[in-house]
Amino acid sequence: MLENLRAAWRSLSANKLRSFLTMLGVIIGVGAVVCLISLGQGAGAMITSQIRALGSNLIMIASAGRPPLLAEDAEDLVERMPELVRAMPMVSRTVTVKWGRETWETTVQGVTPDLPAIRDFYPLVGRFVQQTDIQARRRVAVVGQTVVDELFGGKLPLGETILLQGQAFTVVGIMERKGEAMGTDQDDVIFIPLTTAQRLLGTKRVNLIYAQVSDDADPSAVVQRITAIFAAKHRRSDTVRVFSQEQLLQTVAEATRTLTIMLAGIAAVSLLVGGIGIMNIMLVSITERTREIGIRKAVGARRNQLLQQFLVESSLLSVMGGVIGITAGWAGSRVVAQIGGWPTALSVQAAALAFGFAVLVGIFFGVYPAWKAANLDPIRALRYE
Repeated sequence: MLENLRAAWRSLSANKLRSFLTMLGVIIGVGAVVCLISLGQGAGAMITSQIRALGSNLIMIASAGRPPLLAEDAEDLVERMPELVRAMPMVSRTVTVKWGRETWETTVQGVTPDLPAIRDFYPLVGRFVQQTDIQARRRVAVVGQTVVDELFGGKLPLGETILLQGQAFTVVGIMERKGEAMGTDQDDVIFIPLTTAQRLLGTKRVNLIYAQVSDDADPSAVVQRITAIFAAKHRRSDTVRVFSQEQLLQTVAEATRTLTIMLAGIAAVSLLVGGIGIMNIMLVSITERTREIGIRKAVGARRNQLLQQFLVESSLLSVMGGVIGITAGWAGSRVVAQIGGWPTALSVQAAALAFGFAVLVGIFFGVYPAWKAANLDPIRALRYE
């Protein structure tokens, strides 16, 4: 085997450019598999972390039309379902906020004091909305970090007065930085008391109800029961859309898995093309070395030895291409991540799978040329010019 490796290396080194061009298909295939799967898994991990950042054990209830979703529905769910720790109705709308001469378009959310515990989202400075604010419909506001940066220029705005829909609100708190979730900047928000928001926006409806499930409850069963409660209340099964955080995570995992398989399949085509290139160049190499093969057979080389020699040569091509491809794929995923802001996660399993497939391609497409070399007639091979 060692002698076969030396012979294969001498043969490939004698035609460096041709050998590199032959490996190029394998390099591109392996590199594409590693790069695309790394980007796909990185994106999946990012989306998963963003969904988890919404809170813990969450169930989201959204109105599907008529009849409207009301704040009383959240209280009713908590009373009827011991599996729910708490539930928070929320009304939301995009408005323009004004401070002095500065303006900024942001999302105003009318919430209750339960939001920090449900969303795991707490004030960094000051306080959050309190129950007394809800009861008195006070015009107080808690602002996110993006609003602080864009509207106040990064200055601490506690006690400042801002205008929402022409009404004055006092800033009583600043939220900690939360980051993005599902493509939405969670820091670009202003929280105000729910009752104040309903009066400000002229509605009794709520857009969404966040419910937090106890740790020992089954989220899927809770989703089914909530759906049944609203169906019985409104005598319709399509009045609300109920989905849990776990369902979102499962959907993302399935989508990521499907995308990864598709990307790997597309990239694997390049490996097949590279394998055909290896077969082609091995056939050319055998034609060029016909007299060498004849001499080897004349001095006693057996068929299995010649078969092994050329299989080692084709395998060496695919192994070298696989190693370079893994390096190129990892580097490519890092470059794309830096330029496009995409996260990346190098998958050892994907790299090992791509490398193993590349080796199998080299062996598979090297079998026929090696068999052809092993079965040459030594007399005709020696006469070959």
